[in-house]
Amino acid sequence: MSGAFVNPLARNGPSVISHARGIKSWTREMLKLPDEAVVSVSELACHVAGCPPKETMILVMQGVETIQASIHKALQDVTQDDIAQAFAAEAGPD
Repeated sequence: MSGAFVNPLARNGPSVISHARGIKSWTREMLKLPDEAVVSVSELACHVAGCPPKETMILVMQGVETIQASIHKALQDVTQDDIAQAFAAEAGPD
């Protein structure tokens, strides 16, 4: 047997997985999260009028606290700046 299994039905293949891992890593670094914090990244499609076609959701779960950030872009288009802005907006004004 040669190499790892690649799912031929996976949407855009390994690059999506790689970018999701990058988003998780950027989120951990930006928020200075401990190892036990869980970071989940999902891309959602919206079919409601006026809603962006793709949205990336980032959930950070620490103990009983969950923080959610929404970025109105496809997962593969999300940048570090997008993540910083999304969590700054979630935190609200100081």
